[in-house]
Amino acid sequence: MAGEPQVHLVGAGPGDPELITLKALRVLRAAEAVVYDRLVSDDILAEIPDAAARIYVGKQGGTHSLPQDEISALLVSLARQGKRVVRLKGGDPYVFGRGGEEAVALAEAGIDFEVVPGVTAASGVLAALGVPLTHRGLANGVRFVTGQCGKNVPLDLNWASLADPDTTLVVYMGLAKLPEISRNLIAAGMPAGQPALAVSKGTLDDETVVAGTVADLPDRVGAVHLAPPVLIVIGRVVSLMETLGRDLVRQLQDNP
Repeated sequence: MAGEPQVHLVGAGPGDPELITLKALRVLRAAEAVVYDRLVSDDILAEIPDAAARIYVGKQGGTHSLPQDEISALLVSLARQGKRVVRLKGGDPYVFGRGGEEAVALAEAGIDFEVVPGVTAASGVLAALGVPLTHRGLANGVRFVTGQCGKNVPLDLNWASLADPDTTLVVYMGLAKLPEISRNLIAAGMPAGQPALAVSKGTLDDETVVAGTVADLPDRVGAVHLAPPVLIVIGRVVSLMETLGRDLVRQLQDNP
C-alpha cells in the first residue's frame, strides 16, 4: 500500500513481553491511539505513550466489550481523525485473531494499514515447553484449529482429518469443548494413548501445564482449575517434553 500506514494491526505475542517483535514495539511507541485486547500483558501496555488514547475492546467467555463490527468501525473512525492507530492483539493478528476481518474493513474504507505479525501461541508456548510442532519420525505436519463455537453448538470439524496420528494438532480456545474434542478424535481413529497437554497462560509466570493422553486429558484438566487462555496440543511430539523440557517435567512430577 502506498504511503505511511494509518493503522497497524499488531501481534503482541503469546504473553511473555520479551516475545514481542522489534517492529511491533516501534509502531506501538509511536502510536496516538491504541485499541487493545484482553490478552495483551501489562508490560507491553506500559510501552504505550502516555499521551496516546487507550481503548479496551477485549472479550472473555463469549462476552464482548465491543462487538467485532464496532471494533472495525472504531479503527476506521480513528484513522479518519488523522491518528496513528495501533490495533494490539495477543499472538498473531491473522491466527484466530480476527485480524483479517479488520483488514477487510480498513481496505474497504480506503484506509492504509499494515499487519505486524506476532509470535502465535502454538509456536511460542510450545517452544518454551520443549515441544517442537514438527519432528522427524513423530510429526510430519501441524494443524491449527479453533475449539470455540456457540454454546450448546457441537464443533463442526473434519474429525477424520484431524485424527491423523502423524500430525500435531493444536486447538486454540478449546477448553470448554475438550471432552467433545477427545471423544470425537478417538471415534475418528486417533489412538487413545496419543500424548496430549493443555497449557494455561503459556509463557507467563503463572503458567499451568496438564499433561496426559487424548483419552484422559479431559479428566485431568477437570481436576484442576485452568484459567484462560488455554492451548491444547495433541500429538506424539508432546513426548519430547520429557527430554527437551526437563525442568518443567520435574515440576509436573512434584505437583501431580
